[in-house]
Amino acid sequence: MKKTPLILSVLAMVISVAFAVVTLSNNGKTSDTTVVSSNEVTASAGDIVYVQIDSLIVQYDMFNDLKSEFEGKAQKVQDELNRKGRKLESDIKNFENSVQKGLMTRSAAESKQQELLNRQQDLNTLMQQKQAELLEEESVMNNQVMYAINTYLEEYNKEKKFSLIFTTSGATNTIIIGNKALDVTAEVVEGLNAEYIKVRNTK
Repeated sequence: MKKTPLILSVLAMVISVAFAVVTLSNNGKTSDTTVVSSNEVTASAGDIVYVQIDSLIVQYDMFNDLKSEFEGKAQKVQDELNRKGRKLESDIKNFENSVQKGLMTRSAAESKQQELLNRQQDLNTLMQQKQAELLEEESVMNNQVMYAINTYLEEYNKEKKFSLIFTTSGATNTIIIGNKALDVTAEVVEGLNAEYIKVRNTK
């Protein structure tokens, strides 16, 4: 079984966030700016700020907890499928040896061969089923992370009152020259983790 892609799924999350730009107030500034002034200023109400989503996600405790849990499940599934696969392979070899040495009647060999074919089909079906289940769990995990981030940003911006918060990441980075004062990634990570710790401690 091919190992299910993990947080990897960052690309999927990046795409989701790219279309979930948080805009809570507007003072006439637009979101199509590709060059940001590099003058030293401090982000304040009405500014357009940005979050480096890749960096934010890998520093988000919720994401890392969910990823570890998911990877543990995926590894258990892989180990179980590998065990079943090795057992089937061993039984097939034993069957072939028995047939070659004439230790089985034709009737018994045909019956055993059909049994092994059925087991192989069942294993293939199980592999596809488990892979689909893991992909679904991974999608749910990504949605949970993005929902938490978007929800936090909405509350965060009620206080900050930025005109626009947008995201940047590798392939979709639109900033050519950016003022680090407008990069609120660290502040958002700190707030997200503080909120998550409160929730995690109540469980």
